[in-house]
Amino acid sequence: MDDLIIFSQLNDFIFCPISIYFHNLFGDTDTMLFQSSDQINGTDAHSAIEDGRYSRRKQILQAIPVYSEQYGLCGKIDIFDNSKGILTERKKKITTIYDGYVFQLYAQYFALTEMGYAVKHICFHSMDDNKTYPVKLPSEDFNMLAKFERTIKDIQNFDPDTYVQTNPAKC
Repeated sequence: MDDLIIFSQLNDFIFCPISIYFHNLFGDTDTMLFQSSDQINGTDAHSAIEDGRYSRRKQILQAIPVYSEQYGLCGKIDIFDNSKGILTERKKKITTIYDGYVFQLYAQYFALTEMGYAVKHICFHSMDDNKTYPVKLPSEDFNMLAKFERTIKDIQNFDPDTYVQTNPAKC
């Protein structure tokens, strides 16, 4: 499969591999048909970034589309403080940092670095409780980087016709 992988699909695929198929099938249809309430709340929570209302400082990049040629990934970053080199992915409420969250952040990291930005730190910010969670850079966590790369290969090789659901609580 030569198609680009959208950043959010990394997390979606881990949660439920077939969900990417349904997202593409439904297209622009009302997300209430296939998104959980957590996914809808997360989308709403990003509105300040999407609308460019998070910050007016020029060194703060927000919701810019980026692309990683190395990994075939595309999407938008949340927030990048260019003066400090800090890339932040905001989530509505973080109770656990899932691998899929980290993979989304890695995707943003790789895209920005390929574009020539100096990303020195990556982190999550939980909006509901105003907590920040630092994450090791991919070069500092080889196990997580390997899982990230394996997930990309799994998405590229995924065949919905052969998928067997083993966890109905997830899909």
